[in-house]
Amino acid sequence: MQLYFRSMEKMNRVLLSIGGNEGDREANLEEARMFISFNMGDVVKTSEVVETEAWGMPEGTAPFLNQLVEIETSLTLDKLHDEIVELEEYYGRTRKEGVYLDREMDVDVVFFNDEVVTEGKIIVPHERMHLREFILKPLSATWPDWAHPVLKMNAAQMLAELNKKED
Repeated sequence: MQLYFRSMEKMNRVLLSIGGNEGDREANLEEARMFISFNMGDVVKTSEVVETEAWGMPEGTAPFLNQLVEIETSLTLDKLHDEIVELEEYYGRTRKEGVYLDREMDVDVVFFNDEVVTEGKIIVPHERMHLREFILKPLSATWPDWAHPVLKMNAAQMLAELNKKED
C-alpha cells in the first residue's frame, strides 16, 4: 500500500518583477531565476525579457532588462521579502530614499495572491505598477486575465490608461 502525503502548507501565487541595468544583464536574470527557484518557490511561468529605458532616472542612464516571474511558494510575504533583500544584497544593491540608482538586480513583488497589503515597506500589489510599461506589457501578454484587486483593471486596461496619459 502506498501512502501519498500532500503538503498542508498554504501555497501562495506570487508575481515578481526582476531586472537590472548593470553588469551582464542576461546572466543576472538567469542567476536571479535560479536563486528564486531555489530559495523562494517553484517558478511556474516567466514573461519575455524586455529592454526598457531606465524609469525615473536621468536621461542617458543605461537601459534595463526586465522580466516577470510567477512563483508558487509557501513563504509568507515577510519571509519572501527577506529572501528578496538577500538576493538584491548579493548583487550589491544599495538604496537611497527617494532616488533611483543603477543596479545589477532589482526585485519587486507585483502581486501576492490577490491580497492588498500595506505594512511598512511592503506594499502589494506594487504601488506603481500601473505607471510602469515594463511591468504592464509583459503582464498583459503573459497573464491577461489577472485583474488588479484595487483598481479592478487588467494589465491591458492599465496600459491603455498609461498610454492616454503619455499622449
